[in-house]
Amino acid sequence: MIVIPVKEGENIERALKKFKRKFEKTGVIKKLRSRQAYIKPSESNRKKLERARYKQSLNIQ
Repeated sequence: MIVIPVKEGENIERALKKFKRKFEKTGVIKKLRSRQAYIKPSESNRKKLERARYKQSLNIQ
């Protein structure tokens, strides 16, 4: 459960921003999206390697 302490007289928009930030840090949305479809371990490893190659090519240039 996410608890956001709201000070007296604090703006509602600011409290919502705090909530959204905390919610993103928990990683719930990422988990839900990753669980929508099963990805084989070999496929996920291949994607990790491709991502690593791409990042390394960016660092070289």
